[in-house]
Amino acid sequence: MSFVNYHTKEINCKIVYYGPGLGGKTTNIQYVYQKTAAKNKNQIVTLNTKNERTLFFDFLPLEFANIRGFKTRFHLYTVPGQVFYEASRKLLLRGVDGIVFVADSQVERMKANEESLASLKSNLEDHGYDLAKIPLVMQWNKRDLPNIIDVAELERTLNKVDAPSFEACALKGDGVFDTLKTISKLVLLNIKGGLE
Repeated sequence: MSFVNYHTKEINCKIVYYGPGLGGKTTNIQYVYQKTAAKNKNQIVTLNTKNERTLFFDFLPLEFANIRGFKTRFHLYTVPGQVFYEASRKLLLRGVDGIVFVADSQVERMKANEESLASLKSNLEDHGYDLAKIPLVMQWNKRDLPNIIDVAELERTLNKVDAPSFEACALKGDGVFDTLKTISKLVLLNIKGGLE
């Protein structure tokens, strides 16, 4: 749920990048951070776990219009992908406004994608959210690798709610900003609808 700061005239939105471990969530966030102008972002915060990193930073994109005179600030989070960090993943979904599900396109990672999506759905339900009703974008990452699943199969297996989806190679930046712009737009439309 977005937080409105009437003093600073800002609406703060939380977008969580969710998906299996080492699927590209961190790489997405790092690419956005590197390509965002310094005046539009705060310092990136990294919480290192034993096997991977969870990142957080927020930025104020220039291209988004004000909502009733309020600036919109997006807080982007990644969740740890490993199953043993389930409590952290669940906690990071509290108050979420939008989700990017980053799937690993490699054939051998399909089971991990399915398990992560089931975890997402369950954790959202624990917070009173419905995956079919929350702003969601699917990203098919690692499309540059040789042993990948066909996009039609990814759509059929993972995108049962018919969310917008993008092919990506987060390392090169392909699809990263398309994904971010789409989830940001969906979040803004959802907030705008709630304010009317």
